[in-house]
Amino acid sequence: MTFRRIGSQRDILGESPVWDAEAQSLFWVDIRRPALRRLDRDGQVETRVMPDLVGSLALAGKGRLLVAFAGEVALYDWAASRTETVAVLPDRPPGHRFNDGRCDRQGRFWVGTMHNDTRAPEGTLFRLDGTRLTPVRDGICIPNSLAWSPDGRTMYFADSLRRAIEAHPFDPRTGVPQPGRDIARTSPPGFPDGSTVDAEGFLWNAEFHSARLVRYAPDGRIDRVVPTPVDRPTSCGFGGPALQTLYVTTTSQAMSETELREHPLAGALLAFEPGVPGLPEPLWKPAA
Repeated sequence: MTFRRIGSQRDILGESPVWDAEAQSLFWVDIRRPALRRLDRDGQVETRVMPDLVGSLALAGKGRLLVAFAGEVALYDWAASRTETVAVLPDRPPGHRFNDGRCDRQGRFWVGTMHNDTRAPEGTLFRLDGTRLTPVRDGICIPNSLAWSPDGRTMYFADSLRRAIEAHPFDPRTGVPQPGRDIARTSPPGFPDGSTVDAEGFLWNAEFHSARLVRYAPDGRIDRVVPTPVDRPTSCGFGGPALQTLYVTTTSQAMSETELREHPLAGALLAFEPGVPGLPEPLWKPAA
């Protein structure tokens, strides 16, 4: 696969690439800058610096994004540059922040927390029900890889430091995942980071520290391995007019000047055509 660089910006920690079909734009976050970024329909990249760490985002329609900041989930109106709080992380422990988040097929937003520095198993996975954050699972180190099968009946999740991707039977009506099983495991130093699902129901995962994307069949079989020109891909998402392009976020965090010279694409937004389309990204529904 031939990757191309999109724009000249360099993310500190790029994550959460989401395609907005209405605006024909790709949105993603740089957690550490912190910033929201947009690749518009003309191929220009716009950056909005945020006042706090920003872990992930989802589409909310009408030019709005649902954004998981460090301690709250908020609606961000891109045109007006206005933020409106939706929910606040309850009893937020010191040093904790929101990380990976995504909407399920019914428009419920799921987002996990983590300790920003120690990565201790103190994080929680939440489901946003209206304006209420409902805890679903705790004891998490680094929540990642949230994704759903095309029919919405399988939920994927990874606690990255476990080096395993889980598949959970999922009830689309109630939004309750059942106990799952590990369908994939990674070998050190690699671990699973962000994921997306394509139109054929296969899971694409960015394997951090392994310089590769892996396409998994629903049963966990490795279907394809795509080497990346960076050691630390962080997430991936389909976009473009026909959802034929796979966009890949990366990181330059904690890299020395020497390392950055040796890895010039670290922190870049990358793109390639994998030969299979993706699925439309669900919109957040406040009353889902």
